[in-house]
Amino acid sequence: MKYKVNVRVALYIAMMIARAAYPAGEEPSPEERGLAIAKEADRLSNGYGDSVANLRMVLRNRQGLTSEREIRIRTLEVAGEGTRSLCIFDTPADVKGTILLTHTHKQADDDQWLFLPALNRIRRIAAQNKSGSFMGSEFSYEDIATQELEKHTHRWLRDEAYDGNDCYVIERVPVDRANSGYWRQLAWLDKEHYRTWKVDYYDRKNELLKTLTFKGYEKHLDRFWRPRQMEMVNHQTGKSTILVWSNLSFGTGLKEIDFDRHSLTLLR
Repeated sequence: MKYKVNVRVALYIAMMIARAAYPAGEEPSPEERGLAIAKEADRLSNGYGDSVANLRMVLRNRQGLTSEREIRIRTLEVAGEGTRSLCIFDTPADVKGTILLTHTHKQADDDQWLFLPALNRIRRIAAQNKSGSFMGSEFSYEDIATQELEKHTHRWLRDEAYDGNDCYVIERVPVDRANSGYWRQLAWLDKEHYRTWKVDYYDRKNELLKTLTFKGYEKHLDRFWRPRQMEMVNHQTGKSTILVWSNLSFGTGLKEIDFDRHSLTLLR
């Protein structure tokens, strides 16, 4: 109860400070409010240093048939730059040893490389190809990369309830629309902890393409909220992909050298 009271007090103070920046009677614009919400969500989510986790990917086709993949995830924050991440596939046998390396940047195009063990070759993912399916899933290469704040404009649309949470609904528009698979995104973030619960993705024709939902949030290190499950549903194909996270650990000692593309052929 004390924690909830403190959160309410903190939010009230933050709101008063934000309003003080505007002349009397003038409220922040939807764009200013949307950016403030996005910044707070970004602040609360970042600062963990590095993390490792296991991931089970469940692919479901439109007939309901499923297949599964087991993946190891390694992530490192780089101060002032972005994040580094590795997705290492362990099963099934036909994709075992496949590795995706991602270097996100706050403003420049993200760098992504895919190591294909069958060919013993590293393939760079071009910016214009990042809307393509990641390993046959309903997630694109663009989705797999960390969503850096500076890569989108933000606009508050409304407040509404979602899945029992009082939420902000904000619109995110890619700054580089030419190399994005999306025209815009709508995101639902709860007001208490700024956790994302749902994202609607609209294609380049501005038609609803996919919906991503989050479940089972857990708090780590008394600060960082992470979901246990994410599901991406493709409304246009009838397919879906579920990601189930486990064994999440922080502060494991990862370094930038661990995310060097020249070392991909040596990773196991």
